Amino acid sequence: MWQLIKQIARTTTPVEPPPEKDDAWQVEGRQIQQTILDVIGRALCIRAIDAGSCNGFELEIQALGNPYYNIEGLGIKFVASPRHADLLLITGALTVNMKDAVLRAYEATPHPKLVVAVGECACTGGLFKESYAVCGPLSNLLPVDVTIPGCPPPPIEILRGVLTALHVKPVVRAP
Repeated sequence: MWQLIKQIARTTTPVEPPPEKDDAWQVEGRQIQQTILDVIGRALCIRAIDAGSCNGFELEIQALGNPYYNIEGLGIKFVASPRHADLLLITGALTVNMKDAVLRAYEATPHPKLVVAVGECACTGGLFKESYAVCGPLSNLLPVDVTIPGCPPPPIEILRGVLTALHVKPVVRAP
């Protein structure tokens, strides 16, 4: 206990400059919103599925909801059911235990549907592709429209991947 208190007392406050302001994101955010409205005409509904990731990908996806990215304001929302989704955002290596759940979620998603694989594990199987507990990349099970490489990819790359998916196969439903 005393060692911990001594270490806390010896630790100084980190001194590093704050990150520089990047206004390019604000312009890109407005373009994203307009693209979603042009293609869909309403909010894009995404169902995120963790097929066996280390949770690094989920942290980056959650960062999309912070005030900096504000995806709700851009017309993108996450839904709890694949029945309400336009796009499946799948992270992690496809594990044997999640194979059926991912397939059921894909089948429950109404047509037209998009699938985006996020991160190296979902795209290629990652470090665990040779494991007995992993089925390999997501493309072995589902038709993947867009892959977003990175371990984990930054939130802006996830947004770009979603936009790319919208351009690949327009998601238009009757009102």
